[in-house]
Amino acid sequence: MTPNPPLLPAEPGSSPQPSAVERIFVGKDGLRAGWSLLTIAFLTAIIFVAARIIVLKFFPNAPSAMPTGEQPISIVVLRDSIPLLAILVATWIMSKIERRPVSVYGLGGKNKFAHLCAGFASGVICLSLLVLALWKTGLLAFDRRLLFGSAILLHGTSWLLAFLLIGLLEEYFTRGYIQYTLTRGLAGLFQSAFKTHHSQALGFWTSALIWSAVFGLSHTENPGESPVGLFSVGLIALIFCLSLWRTGSLWWAIGFHAAWDWSQSFLYGVADSGVMIQHHLLATHPAGNPILSGGTTGPEGSIFILIILALTTLIIFLTLPDARSGSL
Repeated sequence: MTPNPPLLPAEPGSSPQPSAVERIFVGKDGLRAGWSLLTIAFLTAIIFVAARIIVLKFFPNAPSAMPTGEQPISIVVLRDSIPLLAILVATWIMSKIERRPVSVYGLGGKNKFAHLCAGFASGVICLSLLVLALWKTGLLAFDRRLLFGSAILLHGTSWLLAFLLIGLLEEYFTRGYIQYTLTRGLAGLFQSAFKTHHSQALGFWTSALIWSAVFGLSHTENPGESPVGLFSVGLIALIFCLSLWRTGSLWWAIGFHAAWDWSQSFLYGVADSGVMIQHHLLATHPAGNPILSGGTTGPEGSIFILIILALTTLIIFLTLPDARSGSL
């Protein structure tokens, strides 16, 4: 029986091959996207449940669901603060696991405040143009003003902060870590399947289509929602992805999202995906065919919104820098 040959010394710079188990969980860019998505879903759920238990301990009368009728700001803020905390903490944990800066998941980039303000201005302008069109065509009637004096500043500012929170939650939850990670996974699949230089773009826009559809469908439980309203919500989500693609951050989308909701709900007092809030500035009501006026859905349910969304897309192309020039 011949002795085993001596082991050869490892070549300088060589690294041991990963085991089969390691290859299941880890790819060339770290933890595989599928496992990352499962992990953040688990972490978010655990943190959400823990935060909910703590909130109920201090606020035992907090409702488990939104009350019917006009929504009070206290319940709106309480409802959305818990999932926002959960996704922020879960994303931070994932950044440590994946050894990536947390800023890559949508809240980094240059000119954050400028993009936020530009998005906010665009949101107010675009929603105001839609309301103006509905008013001039007799599809929206202004009844009276409900707030006066210091109450306008108090409630206007309070709702502005609340809608900034909502904008941050909805954008970061759907187009933050999840968008980044699903893009990473799909880009790898496209690269393996087609050997294309456009795998990143294909991955991003496939992910954008998936999550925009999910975002639109997530509004089906809103009272007074309509097919046109659901379609417009999904479409604006896709347009927000365009701003993310061009700037590399969510700040423009957060500003637009917050301004759109604030203008509908507080400034003009119309329904926002079928939801009304307390302490809005103006009292209004829709008139005429719901597919034209938006009906109980609000302006988002009007077919005229397609023109406004086309204008929003044009604003993005004309005003936002193309941070990925040459990538498409």
